[in-house]
Amino acid sequence: MKSFLILAVCVATAFDSTPRCASERQPQSLFNGRDLSDWHVDVPAMDTSARVRNPFIVRNGMLVSLGEPRGHIITDSSYRDYRLEVEYRFPGTPGNSGVLVHASTPRALYGMFPRSIEVQMESGNAGDFWCILEDIRVPDMERRRGPPAQWGTTEGKARRILNLTDNSEKPVGEWNTMVIEAVGRSIRVWENGDLVNDGSDATADHGRIALQSEGSEVEFRKISLTPISRLTIAH
Repeated sequence: MKSFLILAVCVATAFDSTPRCASERQPQSLFNGRDLSDWHVDVPAMDTSARVRNPFIVRNGMLVSLGEPRGHIITDSSYRDYRLEVEYRFPGTPGNSGVLVHASTPRALYGMFPRSIEVQMESGNAGDFWCILEDIRVPDMERRRGPPAQWGTTEGKARRILNLTDNSEKPVGEWNTMVIEAVGRSIRVWENGDLVNDGSDATADHGRIALQSEGSEVEFRKISLTPISRLTIAH
């Protein structure tokens, strides 16, 4: 009977693009290594000229963000309660990119960034949170975000929440592993095995996943999502 009930829950949610069945814990690759199926590109500069190149390409089995023009590549589906594992590197020089979780309204900030919570990948700052019309709380907020009167999620506000350590990244050219767990309204982030951020009381608990084109070339060789029902215990 228990197995039947679990199956019934899975079937009942199968028509929702948001995974909800905690018993389905097999990882799924969000990138097939061949093309950009199941993703869509949102790059404002591409609206005005057919000559503007798509900054997101597939090269040697990797998803590559060329950095310019700036914008995002966004999953077609929405997700909740998952572990996202991303293997990435800046192949040439220190660079900037990010993973946006719980993404919704496109171009909501500066006519560019979708409403979301960004997990920073910028060299030297991997694991910072950036609040983009969504918010989240962490321990020691004033030290890591500044005076409360300046906090906010829109232009001109203190949207950056510093990570717990800047010493977890590999040297430029080497592969980094970023793990993001988003369960309910909590988001926990590891960089190469180190806990680098741990937030709760987020203002969103589901949405699309986006990668940035933000001025630097970055290669992604793995983008894998596993449905989970609880966060990994932080040590």
